[in-house]
Amino acid sequence: MSEAKDVLDQAGIDEALAGLPDWKYRSGGLVTVYKLPTSAAALELIAAVGRIAEELNHHPDLDWRYNRVFLLFTSHDAGTAVTARDVTAARRCSDAAAAAGATAQPDRFPPAG
Repeated sequence: MSEAKDVLDQAGIDEALAGLPDWKYRSGGLVTVYKLPTSAAALELIAAVGRIAEELNHHPDLDWRYNRVFLLFTSHDAGTAVTARDVTAARRCSDAAAAAGATAQPDRFPPAG
């Protein structure tokens, strides 16, 4: 269960986003879209996100559309609020996306259709 100190207020979210250029606050969480060169590369990023999620025991909502991966991090156990855990997970996913050669397109969130 999340502790209250783990939940970020809007100022905390804004401060975190200053260090997360790939991400935006939308839909009650931290969101982004990563565009990869191919569908296979998108699947490789999904696998990397899965490994990160397992390591942190904090799992995103994820949608895959051909060569784009849509991610949303929110802490359901904290009343669907943004927590420090979401920030850590987003940062780790950004690192994995950069290593995969992904381009961030957070304004494309949410997925169409």
